Amino acid sequence: MIYPVILCGGSGTRLWPSSRRAFPKQFGRLIGEDTLFQSTLKRLTGPEFAAPLVMTNADFRFIVMEQCADIGLADAQVVIEPALRNTAPAILCAALLLEETPDALMLVAPSDHIISGRDIFQAAIRVGAEAAAQGHLVTFGVTPDRPETAYGYLELTAAPTDGQAVALTSFTEKPDAETAAQFVAGGRHLWNAGLFLWRVCDILAAFEAHAPDMMAPCRAAVATRSEDLGFLRLGEDAFAPVRAASIDYAVMEQAEGVMAVPLGCGWSDLGSWDALWAASGPDEGGLVQQGNTTALDCQDSFLRSEDDNLHLVGVGLKNIVAVAMRDAVLVADMGAAQQVKEAVALLKAASAEQATNYPRFYRPWGWYETLCLGARFQVKRIMVKPHGRLSLQSHLHRSEHWIVVAGTAEVTIGEEVQLVTENQSVYIPLGTQHRLANPGHVPMYLIEVQTGAYLGEDDIQRHDDIYNRP
Repeated sequence: MIYPVILCGGSGTRLWPSSRRAFPKQFGRLIGEDTLFQSTLKRLTGPEFAAPLVMTNADFRFIVMEQCADIGLADAQVVIEPALRNTAPAILCAALLLEETPDALMLVAPSDHIISGRDIFQAAIRVGAEAAAQGHLVTFGVTPDRPETAYGYLELTAAPTDGQAVALTSFTEKPDAETAAQFVAGGRHLWNAGLFLWRVCDILAAFEAHAPDMMAPCRAAVATRSEDLGFLRLGEDAFAPVRAASIDYAVMEQAEGVMAVPLGCGWSDLGSWDALWAASGPDEGGLVQQGNTTALDCQDSFLRSEDDNLHLVGVGLKNIVAVAMRDAVLVADMGAAQQVKEAVALLKAASAEQATNYPRFYRPWGWYETLCLGARFQVKRIMVKPHGRLSLQSHLHRSEHWIVVAGTAEVTIGEEVQLVTENQSVYIPLGTQHRLANPGHVPMYLIEVQTGAYLGEDDIQRHDDIYNRP
C-alpha cells in the first residue's frame, strides 16, 4: 500500500486575485469541475493507495473536509499544523504519524498542481515504488520543453527514460535563463515536480542525519496531538520551536542514493497566469476565455471573470492577462505574469484588504459576502449549508436585520426560537444573543443588513459554538 500525504497549506499569491491567502488556488475551480485539491485526491485513489493524510492549517480544515466529502472521500485524515513552517516539518510530522508501519511507502504530493494522464502518472508512481522499496528516496520530475526559470531542476547521472528510475546528482533551485537553457540542451535535467516517495523508516533516518534539530519538536507535536471534531491537531506548544524549511533544503539536497523518475505525463504547478493559460488549452489564436467574457480581435491572451454580474470585455488585446473579480481586477502583460507576487506585496504594504482576503468568506457552516458597505451600514449575502449552525453570539456595536430569500432558517433571538421562511424577516437588537441555523436539506440564503457604529468581524462574542471556535 502507498500512503498519500497531501500538502494543503499554501497561499498561491502568483495567481492573485483568484488565489489569495484566505482562499488559495488549491481550493478553486481553475480548470474543470473539480478543484485542484479534489483532482489531487482522485489521482491518489485506487487499490494500491491507502486513505490520504492531508496536512493543512486551522483556517482551511473545514474547506478540506467539505471538498473531500463532495467527491465521496470520507476516510481522509485531516491533520492541522499549528503554524506554517514550509514542507519539511509537515512531511516529518506525517512520517511520525506513520512510524508504526516503518516499511510503508509514503507518497508526498502538493495539492495545487495539474497532472494529466492518470494512468501514465500512476505507472510512474509504481516505478518509484520499486526504487523506494529498496531503500531509496525517490523524487519525480518532468522533461523540460523550454528553459523555464520559475522551476527547480533535477540533474541526473544519465538522460531520463520513461519507466526507469535514474540516480540523482544535484538539485538547482530556479536558475537564471542562461543556466536553464544549458540544462535543457544537456538532456540530463528534469523540472522538479515536488512529488516524493519513500519508506517511512528511510525518510525518518534522513531527517535524523540531515535535519536532526527538527526531530524533537515534531515528535513532541505528534505525541501531544489531540482530536478535534474529527480533525487531528498537532501539539501547538511543542511545534512552535521547529524551524521553517523546505524538504529540498532540509533533506533532499544532502541525502545520498536519491533516485528520480520521469512522470511522462502532462504537468504544471500553475505557478503563474501564463502557466494556467497554457494548461487551459488556448484556441488557434492563443485565446483562453473563462466565465462571463467577450473577446474581439484578441490574441495570445487570457480573459477570466469570476462574477456572473461582471462582464469582462477585451478588445484588441495581445499577450494580456485580464482577470476580473468583484473587488479586484488584474491586467498584466503575459510576459510579466511572474511579477504578480510583487504586486501583492505592494498591496499588503498598503494594507489593502484585497491582498489577502477573498470577497467570499468561507466558514464551517457555509459562507458570506459583502454586497454593500457604507458609513454605519453593511449588507451581506449569507449561505448556510443544510444542517449548518452559526455560533450563539452577540454584538456590542451593531444590530441586524435578516431577510430569508431561499430555504428556511431556524432563528434564535434571546429566549425565542422560530422558523423564518422565504420572504420573511426578523430584527436582532444590539447586544441580544442570537443564532442562525439551517434545519433543512437544501442551502438557505438570506440577506443581512447591519447598522451601527462599528461593523467589523471582531465585534462577535461567541457564547456557544458547535465548531469549537474561540
